[in-house]
Amino acid sequence: MPSGLAPIIPVTLKKDDSPEDLPQHLAIIMDGNGRWAKAGGQARVQGHRRGVDAARQATTLCGEVGIPYLTLFAFSRENWRRPDEEVHFLTQLLALSLEKELGRLHENGVKLNIIGDPSSFGRKLAKTIDSAVDKTSNNTNLTLTIALNYGARQELLTAARRLAESCVANELSPQAISESDLEGALDTHGLPDPDLLIRTGGEVRLSNFLLWQLAYTELFFTDVLWPDFNEAIFWDAIAAYQRRQRRFGRIGEQIESQSGGR
Repeated sequence: MPSGLAPIIPVTLKKDDSPEDLPQHLAIIMDGNGRWAKAGGQARVQGHRRGVDAARQATTLCGEVGIPYLTLFAFSRENWRRPDEEVHFLTQLLALSLEKELGRLHENGVKLNIIGDPSSFGRKLAKTIDSAVDKTSNNTNLTLTIALNYGARQELLTAARRLAESCVANELSPQAISESDLEGALDTHGLPDPDLLIRTGGEVRLSNFLLWQLAYTELFFTDVLWPDFNEAIFWDAIAAYQRRQRRFGRIGEQIESQSGGR
């Protein structure tokens, strides 16, 4: 699971000449904040503070190279099992970041999107989040999605219940339910599936993150702890993505013929 919530951060967006074949949607499991702090003899909260810098750099890099969608796994449903003081700190960190950085996010054309259930953080913070989402709703430079109190199994369960309710109301036939119907009931409706997932911290698993959406996503795992994430790791992941051939069930010859042999 992610090592804790990374607050919303300011970015300066620019779209210069970019390499070909960039992912359009990058998702990141930000893992290793606590271990980073422990290795340095510091309190876990200091790792979360340093994780802010890494989140800032990842967001800025996406803006600079023209990756239009970035999703950060900030706080999982399982993270509530952590000590109360750490959860409280992470909640305060998010609130402070929203208060300080919303104006700059908006000026940079960043659209803020939330998946999960932020209402569990309390009414005041949930209202602040709703206000930030509303204020940035028409921005188009970068869609920054933050997963807060999110779990993919719960998301799928909620989607199934929504479809069941539609069937009970005779708005939908069970036999007619399609993949697009299910996708439309997910938290991520309207977003493209991630092309590339980066997970830091050395763990090689998805930890209940975007299980439906990651079906054909390229995965990149690194031992680097999240606070040490930097531009070099970002480009290592992009380079690994560009070396892979995304077949989606086809064979290589079919892909080459459809791309003109490129």
